Amino acid sequence: VFKNCGFHFKTTKAFLPKMLEMNHGHIVTVASSLGLFSTAGVEDYCASKFGAVGFHESLSHELKAAEKDGIKTTLVCPYLVDTGMFRGCRIRKEIEPFLPPLKPEYCVKQAMRAILTDQPMICTPRLMYMVTFMKSILPFEAVVCMYRFLGADKCMYPFIAQRKQATNNNEAKNGI
Repeated sequence: VFKNCGFHFKTTKAFLPKMLEMNHGHIVTVASSLGLFSTAGVEDYCASKFGAVGFHESLSHELKAAEKDGIKTTLVCPYLVDTGMFRGCRIRKEIEPFLPPLKPEYCVKQAMRAILTDQPMICTPRLMYMVTFMKSILPFEAVVCMYRFLGADKCMYPFIAQRKQATNNNEAKNGI
C-alpha cells in the first residue's frame, strides 16, 4: 500500500513547494482502473490505488481552491496492462476479445497525450469511463450483476491460483 500511496506523498512533498512558488508544473498520478472500482482477491492493491486516486483528487481540489491554475494535474487509470504483473487474470471469455490486456506502449502514448493536453484524467480504454459512471449511479447489487456478467467479479482468481501454485512450487524446490 505504501508503495502506491507513499510514493505520491513523498514525491509531491518534494516538488510541490517550488511548483506553488512558481505557479507552474504538472503532477501526474499513475493509478489504475482498480483505483476507481474494485474486484475480489486483490483488496490490498485496490486499496492502494483508491488511496492514490483519493490523494490525487484532494490535491487537485486544493490547487484549484488556492487558484494555482499554472499547476496541472493528470490522473492515469489504465485497465489491465500486459506487463506480466497480473498474468492469468481473466474476464469472461466472450468479453476478452473486446477488452484484452493493454500494451504498455499504448498506455504510455495515451498518458502522454493526456499530460500534453492538460487532460485531468485518462482512463484506457474509454470503456472504463462507462464502468466508473455505472458504478456511481447504479445500486451496489446492480454493479455486482454487471461485474458477474463481465466476469470481473472473479477475474483475479486464476492469477491468485497461479501465484499460489508458483509459491508452493518454489517452497517445494527449496525444501521449505
